[in-house]
Amino acid sequence: MKIFIVEDEELAVKKLHKTLLTIDKDIEVIGTADSIATSVEWLENNPSPDLILMDIELLDGQSFEIFNQFEVKSPVIFTTSYDEYALKAFKVNSIDYLLKPVQKEDLRNALEKYKKMVQKPADASVLNMDNLIRELQQKLQPKEFRKRFLVKNAQKLVSVEVEDIAFFYSDGRLNFFKTNDNKKFVVDYTMDELEEMLNPDSFFRISRSFYVSIGCVEQIHDYFGNRLMLNLKPPVEKEALVSREKVTDFKRWLGK
Repeated sequence: MKIFIVEDEELAVKKLHKTLLTIDKDIEVIGTADSIATSVEWLENNPSPDLILMDIELLDGQSFEIFNQFEVKSPVIFTTSYDEYALKAFKVNSIDYLLKPVQKEDLRNALEKYKKMVQKPADASVLNMDNLIRELQQKLQPKEFRKRFLVKNAQKLVSVEVEDIAFFYSDGRLNFFKTNDNKKFVVDYTMDELEEMLNPDSFFRISRSFYVSIGCVEQIHDYFGNRLMLNLKPPVEKEALVSREKVTDFKRWLGK
């Protein structure tokens, strides 16, 4: 099997090369490239390899651009630092993707999957990369999060920047947010809708009824039922509890 490696980290290339040979001594790495430009140049001037191992993020951009500049006829296994949740949908219509650092067993399984696919003509459509590339590009492009909310204040409409919001919470049938300077506003969105609007790096949903920003968490206390109780600033008239199933993720989020 002849393999072409597209990877911009020299150590990663060496590790992939070594791991491939330990899996199958008949594998031959016939070329490497570290950018979109060098990948296209190599593909234009060499016979198509049996398989390409391709990192998504390269020195000069995302490797999807290679497919815009050259008709890639070889099947591709992507390597990526993106988490499994972000890419799990593509496992069903691609050969595979591998999380970096690439593990030997994962690489072995991906190669076996490739061999089975090329042996079955009925699976040839799976090797068509067009739909996969299109979906990956849509999934991995930076998501736009809400920057401000338009809310009522007395008889006026006021625009409030998200960075000025301390937390969101539910109280009865209404949802509110408080600003860092302790102003309270009704927000016309459900908590589930807010989940799609707020940057998860800045806000965390600690329960069904609370979204908190990092800056508003003043103190953290253990609470019965393996939960946590938060003291928020500005203060809020109801308990801000981190639900039991959220505790681990909440601690990880605070430590980013």
